[in-house]
Amino acid sequence: MPNLSSHRQDPQLVALGMAIRRIRQASKISQEKLALTAELDRSYVGRVERGDNNVAVLTLSRVAAALGVTMSQLLVEAGL
Repeated sequence: MPNLSSHRQDPQLVALGMAIRRIRQASKISQEKLALTAELDRSYVGRVERGDNNVAVLTLSRVAAALGVTMSQLLVEAGL
């Protein structure tokens, strides 16, 4: 299925998504569990991890909390 977004993948969104994936996998948390804990759809988590979605601050806060880290830690891990 083609990417339905009208923007190219932004390198910063890709870096953030990769950081979320690294932390999630290091914590042995599945996408399903992360989505459930952060009250998000699993497919949305996948799109965020691929850098396909521009994440709202409140959503990033919920993802960070579900991973047991701060938003600042996510941004540092992403090199942002």
